[in-house]
Amino acid sequence: MEPQVKYAKTSDGVNIAYWKIGEGAPLVCLTNIIWSHAQLEWQFPEMRTWYEALAAGGRTVVRFDPRGSGLSQSAVEEYSVASLQRDLEAVADGLGLRRFALLASINGGAVAVSYAAHHPDRVSHLILWCTVAANSYMHSPRWPALRALQSLMDTDWETYTQTRARTELGWKHAELANRYATFLKQCTKPQMAAMAYREIEGFDASHLLPKIVAPTLVVHRRHYPFAVEDDPMNLTAAIPGARLATFEGTAGMPFLGSTETELNAIREFLGDRVLPLVPARAPADLPSGMAAILFADIVDSTALIERLGDAAFREKARKQNAELRKVIRASGGALVEGPTLGDGLLATFTSARQAIEAAIACGRSGDDAGLPLHLGLHAGDVIRESDPDGRSNVYGGAVNIASRISGLSASGEVLVSETVRSLARTSAGVTFEDRGEQALKGVGEAVRVWAVARGDATPPRPVEG
Repeated sequence: MEPQVKYAKTSDGVNIAYWKIGEGAPLVCLTNIIWSHAQLEWQFPEMRTWYEALAAGGRTVVRFDPRGSGLSQSAVEEYSVASLQRDLEAVADGLGLRRFALLASINGGAVAVSYAAHHPDRVSHLILWCTVAANSYMHSPRWPALRALQSLMDTDWETYTQTRARTELGWKHAELANRYATFLKQCTKPQMAAMAYREIEGFDASHLLPKIVAPTLVVHRRHYPFAVEDDPMNLTAAIPGARLATFEGTAGMPFLGSTETELNAIREFLGDRVLPLVPARAPADLPSGMAAILFADIVDSTALIERLGDAAFREKARKQNAELRKVIRASGGALVEGPTLGDGLLATFTSARQAIEAAIACGRSGDDAGLPLHLGLHAGDVIRESDPDGRSNVYGGAVNIASRISGLSASGEVLVSETVRSLARTSAGVTFEDRGEQALKGVGEAVRVWAVARGDATPPRPVEG
């Protein structure tokens, strides 16, 4: 079951998203501090397997998005080792964790090292995975290529994320790289990523390494391309009593490569049960090549414009659109940026259950904002395209049906097709009221439509900030 995302507030007022799974002594995961999305990671079978395997050894695994990434607050004034430590501390305090193991990877090393050195009473074990205490990537053989790649952030976000995915995963993993590139685009914004990288270049906690008292395991993959050759050895030597475990492989991400070997090394270090790795099944509820389609449109927008005035309506609609986008992203949906949607909003999902949860949350948001919505859902094959400006769009009969079903709904009501009801009947935590066969404009056959009656489904909390 997908874990529930909750929020903690830092001492400087930043909202941090987190979840936890499992039972036992806590293990807090501070993974890549820029490319982080605690909810969307759960949609990757490879990542999901990794987290579930960590928990299966007898751990409560805690995962959070640092500021500026994922579901955490995106607009931040400070991005530093100190501020990122506040993110970690807010989550630990929010969960009431007095003492916990800490795992950091990629560019989270300086934050984890600093926290462990300054809070020896709270960190029981420290695991440093393919990371360093001070940024040394500029000295690696791949630094010129990485620097050239980063220059694309502000000019071509699509090319940047696609190229980065293939650089990190290896060019032979084409299908996984495509999924990972889509994930990267939703982790943060280009401006935030560029700012974060500028700050990270100055991160340096190497002077604190001798002060670490927690048992420490340094995990490294021998051919990780962005590491300097002596980094793992120097890091281990500087921490009193630290152990070094090296493995074959090139991927910096823990969920790729010979994960069972590395997992068992971590479990042994933590004193957890050593278990075989059981791959997770993909969480999608829909067959391959299909999408659940959500269409939302403001109820009687013409009358609202007459009553509020064009400028006031547009400002109110703009704010509402931003809130709906947060809800959809929090539900794992992909927004469609087509230019012909008018006051409507279109999104696709790989899960019918998530699409229903998002529709319910959108309905509540519209009601709260005084801009009630028509909401319709259908599922089917779609054609995906991008226009010359890089905006995505989807086409096909299934999109038209979702739009027509939306037009049938009452204010704030969620209507779904028989296809969506069948896919989510036992998983969405709602009941459905039969609205019968409906003739839809432009659709040759009548479509059976159902209204969603809210049950136990808990829609995701919108991102604040």
